[in-house]
Amino acid sequence: MTMPPNLAELQSKMSDAVRAHWKAFLIEGIVLVILGFAAMIVPQVASIAVTVMLGWMFFISGVAALLMTFWARQTPGFIWSLISAILGIGAGIILLTRPAESTLTLTFVVGVYFLAEGVATIMYALQHRKELSERWSWMAFSGLIDIVIAFIIISGLPGTAAWAIGLMVGINLVIGGASLIGLAMAARKKA
Repeated sequence: MTMPPNLAELQSKMSDAVRAHWKAFLIEGIVLVILGFAAMIVPQVASIAVTVMLGWMFFISGVAALLMTFWARQTPGFIWSLISAILGIGAGIILLTRPAESTLTLTFVVGVYFLAEGVATIMYALQHRKELSERWSWMAFSGLIDIVIAFIIISGLPGTAAWAIGLMVGINLVIGGASLIGLAMAARKKA
């Protein structure tokens, strides 16, 4: 299969850039793996850190939205934009002033997400089992694992709030970091 000339050229330039900067990818990957293991070792600290980071994101985006709302107050939907901005600021303040309690709520939301994702994945697998042949069972298994994780998180509340988010963030950082390390090592061989 041949690629359009522009796509092939873009892909070549990206490959060259990755080869030229493989050390940066390696360093970033190592840092992510270290941070991921730290989050898994002390998931309580990572859970609070994620909550505080989300708090700042909500607060800053709410303030920016409030400023933009008043700047463009003649546009339709002013009241709804104002309400949205105030809600963002409020959510940020709550997350920042009460991070431990907010972590409990975030953990519950994550548990519900895993439950919904698991059910959706299983239903998707079952609907496509004829077309996906034996691969549909892996999708169904993935959905089942999501449901088990949801059960562990939700049934263990409030205790799981102390570690669940931090552990999941840690696992994500380790996997992401390992993939960057793999990318860097492959690019190094081609350099």
